[in-house]
Amino acid sequence: MHDFVLGESIPPDTEHAVSVSLPTWRSNVGYEEGEEWVVGSMTTGYPRFFIHRSIQAFAKDIVAKHARPDSIAFLFPTPKIAARCVSFIRTCAPPQILASLQVIHLVLDAANPQSRPLQSLSPSVSAVISSKEGFPFLKQYWQHTGDGISSRRAEFCHGLFRDGLLHKDDSHGNYVVASPKQCKGPRRYQRPSLDAGNPTMAPSATKTQSPDRDSGVGSDIPESLQETSRFLEERFGRNLDVSFVEPAKSAIKRRIAGALTTDRELTASPVPEQDMKSNTRGIVNLREEDVYLFPAGMNAIFNAHRALLGVRGHLKSINFGFPYVDTLKILQKFGPGCVFYGNASESELDDLEKRLQGGERFLGLFCEFPGNPLLTCPNLVRIRQLADTYDFAVVVDETIGTFANINVLQYADIVVSSLTKIFSGDCNVMGGSAIFNPNSRYYSSLKSFARSGYEDTYWPEDVMFMERNSRDFATRVDRINANAEAIADVLRANILIKDVFYPRYNESRENYEVCKLSGGGYGGLVSVVFHKKDQAVAFYDAVATAKGPSLGTNFTLTSPYVLLAHYQELEWAAQFGVDPDLIRISVGLEDTDYLVHVFKSALEVAAAATVTR
Repeated sequence: MHDFVLGESIPPDTEHAVSVSLPTWRSNVGYEEGEEWVVGSMTTGYPRFFIHRSIQAFAKDIVAKHARPDSIAFLFPTPKIAARCVSFIRTCAPPQILASLQVIHLVLDAANPQSRPLQSLSPSVSAVISSKEGFPFLKQYWQHTGDGISSRRAEFCHGLFRDGLLHKDDSHGNYVVASPKQCKGPRRYQRPSLDAGNPTMAPSATKTQSPDRDSGVGSDIPESLQETSRFLEERFGRNLDVSFVEPAKSAIKRRIAGALTTDRELTASPVPEQDMKSNTRGIVNLREEDVYLFPAGMNAIFNAHRALLGVRGHLKSINFGFPYVDTLKILQKFGPGCVFYGNASESELDDLEKRLQGGERFLGLFCEFPGNPLLTCPNLVRIRQLADTYDFAVVVDETIGTFANINVLQYADIVVSSLTKIFSGDCNVMGGSAIFNPNSRYYSSLKSFARSGYEDTYWPEDVMFMERNSRDFATRVDRINANAEAIADVLRANILIKDVFYPRYNESRENYEVCKLSGGGYGGLVSVVFHKKDQAVAFYDAVATAKGPSLGTNFTLTSPYVLLAHYQELEWAAQFGVDPDLIRISVGLEDTDYLVHVFKSALEVAAAATVTR
């Protein structure tokens, strides 16, 4: 087991790692308090909360060239997204910050012949710039929406910027004057990460191999794409074969639809459309075009909400069940607000039904299946019945259950998921997805909205990593299911433990079973509450796993989740049975006996700590 040190990337030595080591309880508190001994040691962090160093460096250079020296910049992939950010800032920032807003759009210099091979990549960046006082307002938009650029896009575009291949584009209007307004497993798991060696996209970077470089495919690739690939390898020392980007997207979408289940290499020829008729979703008319990809899971949720607002009007939403923090923030801050039911209980559905019978109307009901971190499962059958009767959409986040274990699309109008988690597993790339149910009453209007309102901003290199990582997704889930059950049983048998939250043992198990696939399990997430805080602290400090934010990793990852996600609202979370000292365990692919030993050893330390205090 790697001995993680404070602030080290998880996985170690991974330039685009999604997690960061916070190895002690005290370090988690220090992070939340902004203490320098913690934040100053962090080489990275979860991408929507910690702005990657490559993004910071690019933003700094944009400011140096195009703005006042005391300014800050947040980077987005397109002008439309930058405009949405500005619109959000207008609703909440004071006049002096609005007056400092500036937007710079950077695009390829078409007059430069060296730019020609890169056109297909669309390496554009839009920078929203403000005074330093605007940081918390810009950061809100960045964090909640997941609309910011990825670290790989930043590295690539920064290299172009330094070489003079990106220039300011005035066609969209670069300056904004805002009016003041208030407000051990499968073979792949044993392979080293492609990120090993800390490569960058700079011209001097170490060459790394394309995920499919040796597949023997590409002889029929258009000349323009061959030229692009040669340019990337020769100029940037990076072999990103862009001819595989579209096939990679297709493969990802088909895996998400449950129609591509084998571990296969990419080919230049698309999979026949009729192969989509057989899928684990059980919907024969589901098409590849009904699956949309996003740069982050939260971005999929944000855009699902945005699409519903676009087709149904400005109605309040329903957040049903205790949610991942930013889901609730999106529903509260981007639109007319929401009604929050934090327990996902039958009594809350009774209350909702009374509201509906009384004439209240809603945009949609958003829920997780299971929820995070209590693993509670809402009654999707009853929710679907209410939605059909009273005309509201149902959006289900299946990230934790995963579509290898459950089928929730039959009850939803839109299903969203964070691909960053178990679908990828390697903890080195972000991604999200949304599926439009073709049998939904809103399907036609949602598809119409998407034709003009959806922008594919998923950076090509991120796509390639995600496709490679996800090939053995289904096989990994089987092993993780088994390991998680074993750990849940160890915890349930220990007298130090007050509560263990796991779908197999929760009161809402019946709701889970309705959606559980015949070969599915109960997922890889387990949450535990000790009788005493000092027991929880001793256990966390002692457990010999990686410790940091995120979940769904191929390795076991432990976190004092509530402390990290709800530090400023612990009392509020406790109202819904979410204990401030809850520890969340994302179980990985390690040998089961080894994991059982690791957790039993940590429990022994916790027991000894109780005796000595």
